[in-house]
Amino acid sequence: MSQLTLISPIDGAVLAVRETLNQAAAIAAAARARSAQHAWAARPLDERIALVRKAVEIIGQQTDRMTHELALQMGRPVRYGGEFRGFSERADYMCGIAPDALKPLVIEDSATALRQITREPLGVVLVIAPWNYPYMTAINTIAPALVAGNSVLLKHSEQTFLVGEHLAEAFLAAGIPADVFAHIFLDHDTTAQLISGRHVNFVNFTGSVRGGKAIETAAAGTFISVATELGGKDPAYVRADANLDAAVEGVMDGAMFNAGQCCCGIERIYVHESLFEAFVEKAVAWVNGLRLGNPLNAETTIGPMANIRFARLVREHIADAVAHGAIAHISPSPADDGATYVTPQILTNVTHDMRVMREETFGPVVGIMPVKDDEQAIELMNDSDFGLTASIWTQDSAAAQAIGARLETGTVFMNRCDYLDPALCWTGCKDTGHGAGLSVLGYQALTRPKSYHLKKKA
Repeated sequence: MSQLTLISPIDGAVLAVRETLNQAAAIAAAARARSAQHAWAARPLDERIALVRKAVEIIGQQTDRMTHELALQMGRPVRYGGEFRGFSERADYMCGIAPDALKPLVIEDSATALRQITREPLGVVLVIAPWNYPYMTAINTIAPALVAGNSVLLKHSEQTFLVGEHLAEAFLAAGIPADVFAHIFLDHDTTAQLISGRHVNFVNFTGSVRGGKAIETAAAGTFISVATELGGKDPAYVRADANLDAAVEGVMDGAMFNAGQCCCGIERIYVHESLFEAFVEKAVAWVNGLRLGNPLNAETTIGPMANIRFARLVREHIADAVAHGAIAHISPSPADDGATYVTPQILTNVTHDMRVMREETFGPVVGIMPVKDDEQAIELMNDSDFGLTASIWTQDSAAAQAIGARLETGTVFMNRCDYLDPALCWTGCKDTGHGAGLSVLGYQALTRPKSYHLKKKA
């Protein structure tokens, strides 16, 4: 047993401390979830949907709490109002498609035989949620897992475990049994033991590549399905025919929102050489319009990074790039304290030999490179260990589709970025990991097929 300490990035204050479960207690929690799952799955689908919707409604009545606690835990400015819009959009969509997504596939229903494929819940789903969008990333799996008839154990990030407690309160208040949806505190070793001991049936992990490897190592040989979303180094390509102002607004927001702490945030920008100077000039002006400061202040547009160790990595990447010839365009902000409050930065004269263009930075810095044509842009966009999303800015949809077909990524955007559409599959490739979240494929990932061949006459 150990302690989890939640430290606010605003001022370094300790917000909360919680005890983790020991191995025996964690296994007991999983056993209760497994026992409760059978009765939960036996409830009518409409009832499960209604209870999940009720939990979402309860969270919607507490958005002030959501907004304030997010600012305290991970630094998002209160002016942006929390995450309820995306949280509810995803849950509502998955609830809405459930009857069709989970209905049997009937091959034959005649006087002779019934032949069909049904979708069966997996059992106990372990959701290991991240801190950067702690409500939205969690609901991606929680909602469809519960609707499909699974029980859920939620292990939230140490940085945002108050979110896990809030979700557990809401789902319990909605009428979902405590053992069907439980928020638990675990250390890494106990988490690995739950998986390696096959006390759960499915693991959804969002986090670092190192964390994803640890999860897959724990699951090795168990035949437990693991879905991972391990971040990215997402590129944007601004073609010669792009609407320049729209591209600057969209791409820079995608790079800087949430202090750059977005799984699908823009970390690399490639601009056609004919637009390069104008794009950089407008991008610098855009970033200079941001106001770094305390996220509890209404005028703040960019808050501190969630943890000082994340801020250190951003500064390391900037320093490394500048030492190797990159040009930094943004002067230090008066609010930059050398700790969690980081001046947002634009770098040019960057190359793919620099860490800032290869490693995931996950902060408010972006490198911008000129390219001569689509071919060079495609080559550079694919020159990455990650593959979550890629954004193309152009007036030519046929060109965007042709470019997208050649990109090694999970999602291709045109004239937008940094967005998760619940009707589309959220997935990745390479070191971003694998899996299928949301959409109808999300239900397929959280259930297993069972075939019936019932001969009606002997």
